[in-house]
Parts: sequence; structure tokens; C-alpha cells
Amino acid sequence: MSLDWIYYAISWILLTWHSAWDAIGVPVDAVIGTNFAWILAIVFLVVSVRVILFPVFVKQIKSQRAMQALQPKVKELQEKHKGDRETLQKEMMELYRKEKANPLMGCLPMFLQIPVFLGLFHVLRRLDPAKQSKTLYGWTVEQFDSASNAKLFTAPIAGKFGSSADELARLGANGTTVKIIAGVLVLVMIATTYLTSRQMILKTGWAEDPQQRMIQRLMLYGIPASLLISGSIFPIGVIIYWVTNNLFTLGQQQWVLRKFPPPVTAKKAAAPAATRGPVQPAKSGGLFGRGKAAPVAPVKATAPKVAGPKPGAKPANPKKSRPAKRQG
Repeated sequence: MSLDWIYYAISWILLTWHSAWDAIGVPVDAVIGTNFAWILAIVFLVVSVRVILFPVFVKQIKSQRAMQALQPKVKELQEKHKGDRETLQKEMMELYRKEKANPLMGCLPMFLQIPVFLGLFHVLRRLDPAKQSKTLYGWTVEQFDSASNAKLFTAPIAGKFGSSADELARLGANGTTVKIIAGVLVLVMIATTYLTSRQMILKTGWAEDPQQRMIQRLMLYGIPASLLISGSIFPIGVIIYWVTNNLFTLGQQQWVLRKFPPPVTAKKAAAPAATRGPVQPAKSGGLFGRGKAAPVAPVKATAPKVAGPKPGAKPANPKKSRPAKRQG
């Protein structure tokens, strides 16, 4: 199947945003070695895609909530079918079908962004001044030449950490500069990719379902580790897209998790009073509780109650104490 429609769509969004920033007055020529109009066009490509995918993101959050609510039932099935993996998987799939929960929904937004990533990767790889065809996918020759010369701190957005000497020569780039800028961006890409997964897991907890837990581990460790190698072949413009997308995801997840906090599970419930330590007096004086202890209201001492005489009993009359006799 031809992917030209994706390349045309990505090109159209990029060129539209570039024209918008150019019309506003954002410098097209390099300032501090950066063509901001093209950098902002890539950043707002992310914004455009995330706005389009926002309904899918909402479904992802709902699915994660549903999966979390099913964790007690999943644990029961694991105890019931311990040692019988095949039956366990069938029972869990039936549970998901009955409760209308999809374990793969958590990865759907990422999968839907893969075509966008591949489209941008393909378009930026075409930004080679030596290419004969400069008008493919709706580009004009002027737009192609402008994008080919677009840079981030003097490093071309079409350059990459693993660019050959011949590629760097065609782009008119310094190899050391490209490696430094691309290397720093790859490290930021790895760190933000890790943080997006860690943020969600810290809020929702590790899944009881082995399949879900495996997906969580893949998202948390596998993907960031793979970027250490694959990042060397990504053009700088693609890495800018990835980092911007991660930052957008961190902000979006933080907003959703604050507005719609995950349900409290049995593990997160309060511990019984018997297992709690002694209650410490509250402290005042700042965010971290530093300062003097807050004053505690004094407790009034009350005299012990003396039991009265039983009904029908004679009142007790203790004898008055007499003064001791003096010895003469």
C-alpha cells in the first residue's frame, strides 16, 4: 500500500505552519544559527496531531481506569488457575470482553502516531540539495531549498548523528556540531520517553495481569533503550518532533491525572489502626513541616467518680479522726 497520502498530509501541515509563522514575522533566516519558522512548524505539527488524537487519548485513559478496576478480579483468576497459563489467558480474555476493557488501548495513541513519525522521517530525508526532484508532495523549489537550509544551532534539521561525510558536505554542515546537537537531543528524547511511562505507572501502579505488566515494562525500559541505537539514524527534525511530543504527553497526562485521579485500590487503602505508629503532633512553618510544633490544647483533669451506695444499703459514716494524745 502506498504511503504517499501520509507524506502529502505531513508536508501540507508543515508548509501551512511555516507559512503562518512567516506571515506573523518569525525570522526565516537563521538567528543564533536557528531557522525558527521551520522549528516552530515541526513543533506545531505535534500540536496538530495531538489535537486530532485527543478523543483517542480520552479513550486510552478510560480503558486504563477500567483495567485498573479489574485488577482484583484478575488476581482472583491468577490464584484460581495458578499453573494453568492457557486457561488463565482464556478466562482473562473473557473477563475483558465481558467488561468491555481492552488491554492494548493503552498503546493505541502511540501506534496511531507511528505513521506521522514515519511520514516526517521520510519527508526530512528528502531534504537533500543534490536531489533532482524538489517539488514532490506539494513542495515548491523555494520551499524545498528553504527547508534544506533550515538549521538548529547551525546543525541542519535533515542531518543526523550517523550522517556520512558525503551527506554532511551536501548539507554544508560541520560533522562535530551535528553530532553534538543530535547527541544531546537523543539523550533528551530517551529521558522524556522514560518519564512519560514512569509518570503513568507511578499514578496507576503496576498491573496484576502479566500481559499488562509486560507492556508496562516494554514502555518503561524497552523503548527508551532502543532509542539509544535507533536515535543515531533519526534526522534532527524528527528528534525535535519526538521530544516535543513527549513534553506534550507529560503535560497532558499530568492534567488528566490531577483532574481525574485513579481509583484507590486495596493496596493503596489506609492501613488498620493497629499497624499504624503513634500519631505525631502537627508541625507548622512551611511546606516541609519545619518549625515549632503547633500548640496542643490543655486537657482538663477530672476527679474520679466514686460509686454511690447501692439501693437499700445504709450509708457509710466514717468516724471523725480524733487528735492524737500528747505524751506527758
